[in-house]
Amino acid sequence: MSDPFAIEPYLRSVSARVAAGLTGLVESRRDVAPARLVDAMRYALLGGGKRLRPALILASCEAHGGDASDPSLAMRFALSMECVHTYSLVHDDLPAMDDDDLRRGRPTVHVAFDEATAVLVGDGLQSLAFAHLLAAPEPGAAGLARLLADNALLMVEGQQRDIEAEHRTLTEPEVLQLMVTKTGALLAAAVTGGARCAGADAAAVYPVGLKLGLAFQMADDLLDLTADTATLGKRAGKDAAAGKATLPSLLGAEATRARAEGLLAEALAALSPLGPRAAALRALARYVIERKK
Repeated sequence: MSDPFAIEPYLRSVSARVAAGLTGLVESRRDVAPARLVDAMRYALLGGGKRLRPALILASCEAHGGDASDPSLAMRFALSMECVHTYSLVHDDLPAMDDDDLRRGRPTVHVAFDEATAVLVGDGLQSLAFAHLLAAPEPGAAGLARLLADNALLMVEGQQRDIEAEHRTLTEPEVLQLMVTKTGALLAAAVTGGARCAGADAAAVYPVGLKLGLAFQMADDLLDLTADTATLGKRAGKDAAAGKATLPSLLGAEATRARAEGLLAEALAALSPLGPRAAALRALARYVIERKK
């Protein structure tokens, strides 16, 4: 039975808090950096989105008994994580990569501005993420920065695997390795980092986050096959058109959904001992595979 937790209002609340924090972060460069770069960074950061990674950080922190308020280390980590995630989207959308012209229902950064600026936006957001995180007075910030850096590197490695896999058939272990690195790593880091902010054992939490990361990517690949562009806010069907290596292309949609639901069940079982304070985290876990975009 599902927890009686209203996930949409929770996500809206997190999104508003994160948007306010990101606005302050990027505007701190307003009188220092070129205005066009600041405008483009703001465009990239404040274009909507689910804010799933920040939500997972804050919910995981709360689930493990920590402080997830706006001045907390968890929120600082959430803002840094969203900067890294956004930089990856800006670079992935470039013509040299996935060549997307639509993201979150708006023109991508390189379309709204230009390609060179989009490259610099990604570079700037990555630097801003670590500068913000390492400015924290708490001693745990350095460990969180290492967690973020390690998993961001896995994400980059996954993107390279994705490029190399186009129009060739991968084995199931190869597809899973691609998914673990390209998408799963940052989501796992979000769940782990939130728990770490609360003093929990990161090594015990990371596998749970990775299960959710894999389930998220499976759901994303299924949405690419079944949802329309207006609903997704990005071009639907582009993975199949590009010959991307996905689990649905290998196993079929039904088997992929069953695999995602199995991972969700395992994650929920691992979260069960945390009790009522993990209600938001459990609801987010379900949202990972039940979302429509």
